[in-house]
Amino acid sequence: MATRDLSSYRADEVPSGKSFRIAVITSDWNEEITHAMEKACLDTLIHHEVVEENISVIHVPGSYELTSAAQMLLETSEQDAVVCIGCIIKGETPHDVYLAQAVSQGLTQVSIDYSTPVLFGVLTTLDLQQAKERAGGRHGNKGVEAAVTALRMAALRRKFI
Repeated sequence: MATRDLSSYRADEVPSGKSFRIAVITSDWNEEITHAMEKACLDTLIHHEVVEENISVIHVPGSYELTSAAQMLLETSEQDAVVCIGCIIKGETPHDVYLAQAVSQGLTQVSIDYSTPVLFGVLTTLDLQQAKERAGGRHGNKGVEAAVTALRMAALRRKFI
C-alpha cells in the first residue's frame, strides 16, 4: 500500500492562522526525526500566518510525556490547537504497541476533556528508515500534515466557541 505525500495539501483550503494560538509539543526521543517534523510544522504554521508570538514550543523527553504536557498546557493556557509530535519505532519487544496505544488514547482524552484539538503528530514506524521517509524524506513530512490539520481544526473550534 502506497503512502501519500504527507506534505501535500491544498493551500487554498487552509484557513489563515492569524488569530490562532497554537502549541507544538515535541518529544526529544528520536530527535533526528521529531525535530525535523517540528521545524516543518512551525514553518507551515508561520506560512499560514500564525504569529510567532502565538506559537508555544515545548519539549518533553519522550512520546509518552506528550499527553501530560498537553494536559498541563491546557490547564494553564487557552490554545486553539495543540500539535503533539513524536516518533515511536518498533523494537525487539512489543513496547511500541503499548506506547502508541497509550499516547493515542491519552491525547484523545485530553482533546475531549478540554474541547481543544490535540493532534496526534506521532510516527509509528517499523524502523528508522520508515521514520526518515516520513520526516522530510520520500513520503513528505508529517509535521506539515499536523500543522495543516491543526489550522483546520482550530478554525472549526472557533465556529463552536
